[in-house]
Amino acid sequence: MFQSQTQEPPDYPSFVESVDEYQFVERLLPPTGIPKPPKHEHYPTPSGWQPPRDPPPNLPYFVRRSRMHNIPVYKDITHGNRQMTVIRKVEGDIWALQKDVEDFLSPLLGKTPVTQINEVTGTLRVKGYFDQQLKAWLLEKGF
Repeated sequence: MFQSQTQEPPDYPSFVESVDEYQFVERLLPPTGIPKPPKHEHYPTPSGWQPPRDPPPNLPYFVRRSRMHNIPVYKDITHGNRQMTVIRKVEGDIWALQKDVEDFLSPLLGKTPVTQINEVTGTLRVKGYFDQQLKAWLLEKGF
């Protein structure tokens, strides 16, 4: 009725470890990081992407690229109608970047743009949509 506890475990079928087929498993696993962008013959690429200049520009601030290697300038809308442009990932002297952005946008607007700085998060917000102009300006500067 009762089985003895000293009884041996049942015999399981044996298995063979094969590393040859692991290449098919690796294809299914997500990559651990975002790959470096490939080298192209000429820039900008058909999508409009350009790599940052090497060496980086000698300025008191630096705008780091996003994880997908793009310039971190975005449109933002709050309260239904407040249109803002956000420059993220600013390192260094963010106040010097604010002055340069104001000098760049003043001729386009005819007045000094309204800006807001958050030193802790490294973001600069500009009132209005200027994402295309600021991306082109940052590319021209070498970021």
